Amino acid sequence: MRLRRPGALLVVAALLALAATPAAASPGRDSRKQGADPLGIEARSWALMDAETGELLTSHAARQKLPIASTTKLMTAWVTLHEARLSQIVRARRYIPEYGESLMGLRTGQRISIHDLLYGLILRSGNDAAHTLAIEVGGSIPRFVSQMNRDARAMGLTDTHYANPVGLDQKGNYSSAADLATLTRHLLAIPAFAKIADTREVELRSVRPRRRIATINELLEMAPWVNGVKTGHTFGALYVLVGSGRRKGKELIAVAIGAPSDEYRFSDDLKLLEYGFTLYRHRTPVHAGEQLALPTIRYTDGSLPLRAAHGLTVDTRRGEHLGVQVRAPHQVEGPIRRGAKLGRASVFVAGRPAGTVALEAGRAVPKAGFLDRSREWVEDHPVPIVVALFVILMVGVSLYRRRGRGSTAT
Repeated sequence: MRLRRPGALLVVAALLALAATPAAASPGRDSRKQGADPLGIEARSWALMDAETGELLTSHAARQKLPIASTTKLMTAWVTLHEARLSQIVRARRYIPEYGESLMGLRTGQRISIHDLLYGLILRSGNDAAHTLAIEVGGSIPRFVSQMNRDARAMGLTDTHYANPVGLDQKGNYSSAADLATLTRHLLAIPAFAKIADTREVELRSVRPRRRIATINELLEMAPWVNGVKTGHTFGALYVLVGSGRRKGKELIAVAIGAPSDEYRFSDDLKLLEYGFTLYRHRTPVHAGEQLALPTIRYTDGSLPLRAAHGLTVDTRRGEHLGVQVRAPHQVEGPIRRGAKLGRASVFVAGRPAGTVALEAGRAVPKAGFLDRSREWVEDHPVPIVVALFVILMVGVSLYRRRGRGSTAT
């Protein structure tokens, strides 16, 4: 349709601008206008997870399937860690990058260990590292991607599907904030990965000449308690970040997908982590030396205090129930040395086991003597004793009567 008058063009342009405004605003912005996001997170989708329990502490559009850029490499690392040896030496495969791709800087045919490739994968987000790992570990890109999807299903990542091991924008390569947090939770339980994710700079020792690489994850420099994890960026995904931190004995995972800028993804994750740690507080349900049980001592009238071997401090969120379960004998018998382990106390937070402490004898208990044992036996067996005494009495009476009859006959 052709418009002839300039005024009509201006009206149509204005209407188009008004119609485009809601579409341009991200779901996060909409929710903030409604007061649903007091944290001021700019990302399109985000989640904060307790790494110990897997519980989502707060989130927005956490199940929305979105492109995730290079955080795809987290599953590339997972498959590699389960299918290859870190010490294995491989040759870098030829990789032809497009303009602007993040690279580790491999030379085709270069010898390098799986261990060093993983550093290049996570610290530098090297697409060339992901390409080499996929072919060396899976035999081919398609087979490796199939393994990625099998592992995702086995892990219960229902919002996730992979189309490549790199994270380039491609149909069928997506995940959600909740799934990324779950995958990261499993990865951080692997010591080798946790160490890589928490590394600022490392020397690659398997390459010749040796070289040093530094992380591009600026979140690691924003707080001393941050310990990972992985950045991502493409035109389709915008800016993505999976971050983690350990503080007050608690580890949290923050995910931001679709942040509008590089700066916002880092500030979003930092806000989420800092907020998460404010939800927890230290509580000490068991103190060192605290008496938690008092069993009786067999053969005596005394009792033995059982005390906590050490204190136990846990982190709980507001409203979580804290409970202590004591398992100890009701009665003990000497000899017992002071400090002997005679039970345990278990602490539960919201029904989940949070720690255990041994119970120790508060004093020594000597072996019971013959008189103590005899007295208890008498106290514990009154009926047999009465019967025995009655029998003895009757036998005595019978013998006495017999002797009396014998004397009369004489």
